[in-house]
Amino acid sequence: MRTLIVLTLLAVLMVAAFCYESYESMESHEFVNPFINRRYANDFMRPQPRRNLMVQERIRERYKTPQERQREICEDYNPCERYAMRHGYIAAYKRYFGQRRGKSE
Repeated sequence: MRTLIVLTLLAVLMVAAFCYESYESMESHEFVNPFINRRYANDFMRPQPRRNLMVQERIRERYKTPQERQREICEDYNPCERYAMRHGYIAAYKRYFGQRRGKSE
């Protein structure tokens, strides 16, 4: 009789543990239809105004990264560009222009 009560209590606890629906599982039931309208689906893909794009492009032109400046310098010098095709622009810039800043070995 005692084992029957223990097994029943254990079964009730297991049912409560496995059938409990938490708040997170209820979030998926908030929408009846999982599909949304095409207009709302592509809402985040709207392009920015043209004026803002022009300003951003000007800022990018004005402030170039050091790697981009080094690459442009290396592209203007033919031996550096050929070396860069084989070893990369960073290694080519260091080889041809790395000691120009007053560093001497």
